[in-house]
Amino acid sequence: MTTASRDALELTPEVMEAAAESKAWPFEEARKIVKRYEGTSFPDTVLFETGYGPSGLPHIGTFGEVARTSMVRHAFRVLTEDRIKTKILCFSDDMDGLRKVPDNVPNKEMLRTHLGKPLTKVPDPFSNEYPSFGAANNARLRAFLDQFGFEYEFASSTEYYASGRFDEMLLTMLERYDAVMDIMLPSLREERAQTYSPFLPIHPKTGVVMQVPLEERKVDAGTIVWRDPDNGELFETAVTGGHCKLQWKPDWAMRWAALGVDYEMSGKDLIDSVKLAAQICTALGKKPPEGFNYELFLDENGQKISKSKGNGLTIDEWLSYAPTESLSLYMFQKPKAAKKLYFDVIPRAVDEYYTFLSAYDRQDWKNRLGNPVWHIHDGTPPAMALPVPFALLLNLVSASNAQNTDVLWGFISRYAPGVTPQTHPELDRLTGYALRYFEDFVKPSKAFRAPDDVEREALAGINDALAALPADADGEAIQNAILDVARSNERYQDHKRKSPNGGPGVSVAFFQMLYQVLLGQERGPRFGSFAALYGIAETRALITAALDGEL
Repeated sequence: MTTASRDALELTPEVMEAAAESKAWPFEEARKIVKRYEGTSFPDTVLFETGYGPSGLPHIGTFGEVARTSMVRHAFRVLTEDRIKTKILCFSDDMDGLRKVPDNVPNKEMLRTHLGKPLTKVPDPFSNEYPSFGAANNARLRAFLDQFGFEYEFASSTEYYASGRFDEMLLTMLERYDAVMDIMLPSLREERAQTYSPFLPIHPKTGVVMQVPLEERKVDAGTIVWRDPDNGELFETAVTGGHCKLQWKPDWAMRWAALGVDYEMSGKDLIDSVKLAAQICTALGKKPPEGFNYELFLDENGQKISKSKGNGLTIDEWLSYAPTESLSLYMFQKPKAAKKLYFDVIPRAVDEYYTFLSAYDRQDWKNRLGNPVWHIHDGTPPAMALPVPFALLLNLVSASNAQNTDVLWGFISRYAPGVTPQTHPELDRLTGYALRYFEDFVKPSKAFRAPDDVEREALAGINDALAALPADADGEAIQNAILDVARSNERYQDHKRKSPNGGPGVSVAFFQMLYQVLLGQERGPRFGSFAALYGIAETRALITAALDGEL
């Protein structure tokens, strides 16, 4: 792959005009923030927030929220000509009590002895490297965000509570307790409403986050009085200084109010919670942030991915088989549509990324600002050319039984003279991904089938057609030769489609047959392109092996 860097994005009149009219969703979201301050001045810093619950390992949904928020932030910077200071705050709710032991962590028995305690008071189950479970998971999140190059500031709920940064707003919530309860109680089941309090004191003896009703509120003293349900002992706890935290919906609202959050997105499953938090934020005397609700990611069975269950893809798993930009693309596309997030989506995401990248230089500014790569790369996508798509590499691995990148490069260099790992390092990186993906996901599911009599006739015809072509025929010539064979076979004629000469088109079943019989797969890329890359002689040998029952 050839790569060339671009200069920093210049906010020319042409770019600004395109930005003002862009229908890309990050610009639509950024306009909400511009409108928020219409008729008044912007604050010193426009604050974008994304929340994270460190009760389990970070997953792709968490990464997606930061990636998408970063895209909105960049769109806002363009709309305001980068005159307004902005910041993304990645906030970890690490003061939450450990309610259950996650399925995908070690030392479960040890963790069970610490149920109910704040995550930053629960020992690290992975090693002794970090002081707590919360700190260990926070480090994992930060390591990935740093690796990806996100520009953000990390915030710990425990640190913010303990340092007093929330004290003023906590006292305001204590003062306006009744208004908060009027908002929350109608949303609760009757049984829970009987004992609900937005304040959760930390037990001074056990360290557990207590969910108990209040005996008394002392607004002037800034304290709450509550009773231990096990032994009836009475305690008076300050709501400030980290001695007490809030239930998560009031906590969310308090954070918005205390920090002046301007924008935060969240999953569709939190729509009702966002409404409640917005009402509480208003009751605290502050304006709730702008934002939108994205659809959830699903695993291969259509179930919501969960950090505690560990279903769906993890960040590390995706990045074992594909470049990070492909993951960013998947986050950009249709954020309000539910999408399955499992291994099958990776190859398409990789090829779509490079397709968008190759189209960028041919586009005007209106279309560039709608191109995902503009948002993925903050307006300066690299100039690249990819001579071989990822899907073709996968099929090359499948057909050649390649065990290393050297074998693949033998085919690639013949197909594209002058293309080497040194001239195209990104393509070299993709060959490694292709080998790993094939070994782990394609190879175990390969299932060749023998051709029937009609299919044998078609394959023999293809073999003869390929024999008549020059050895260096390109993918288009090979594809046309194969299509001519298919059109002459009644089974594969599609009379709803038309060929260039007006005759019947070719049924999709023809290409399904080629991949099932020759590669043991259900689908693949354009067969002519594959044969050009693999080689005409090699493709004919593959057909002969299939006809002889040797695959």
